Amino acid sequence: MTDHKVVIVTGAGSGIGEATAKRFANDGYKVVLNGRTEAKLQKVADAISKPDDVIIVAGDVASEADVERLINTTVEKFGRIDVVVNNAAIAVMGGIDDVSLEDWNKQMAINAGGVFLTIKKALPHLEKVKGNIVNVSSVSGIGGDWGLFSYNATKGAVSNVTRALALDLGAKGVRVNAVAPSLTRTDMTEGLTSDAEMMKKFEDRIPMGRPAEPEEIGDVIAFLAGHDARFVNGVVLPVDGGVNASNGQPRIG
Repeated sequence: MTDHKVVIVTGAGSGIGEATAKRFANDGYKVVLNGRTEAKLQKVADAISKPDDVIIVAGDVASEADVERLINTTVEKFGRIDVVVNNAAIAVMGGIDDVSLEDWNKQMAINAGGVFLTIKKALPHLEKVKGNIVNVSSVSGIGGDWGLFSYNATKGAVSNVTRALALDLGAKGVRVNAVAPSLTRTDMTEGLTSDAEMMKKFEDRIPMGRPAEPEEIGDVIAFLAGHDARFVNGVVLPVDGGVNASNGQPRIG
């Protein structure tokens, strides 16, 4: 078995996934880029300075066949899997009267089901090297949002899967952690970040007064996956500029 470390990043075509992939590449990892749009993944791969250290395996994490191909291709190419970053996700806004069963099932299949499938298929390889998993949850997986109940449900699942699998897998030497970002500037949030009135509300609510940049999330993911976090297990770490420091009451001073 080769001695280089290998990371799989799902949802790697933009935003947090892209930033995370680039951070791991800079740290010397072999990087496997996964997402549904190969052209977006290719742009990320082209931006990584060592082309021999990155491969693209396009596919849908909601598909068992696609996930099996992702894992098998990674092992065939690089010989091992040290870290899995489960970042792929979609969001559908709307209340209970607005969200269809199709919307609900699609979010569950990608946001929660994708985490389940990727961990399940990668686990035998992670056990061999005592690797680890970093899931991308959200502050929306810690508390509720207006108009996002179905997305909240999926990210709540990611948060509790993280905690429960940390219990199950810790004795096998496989750590499981998650990050819980607040609003981050990505393609998914462009509708919010381009709305000046909405951004004023977020800036008033986030103690640091701004959204996160994708790199700020990717850096914390790399920390959780790395040697310095070797005894960190089962954590859902808010990376939120202080949002969770509040008790929820409005600003009064």
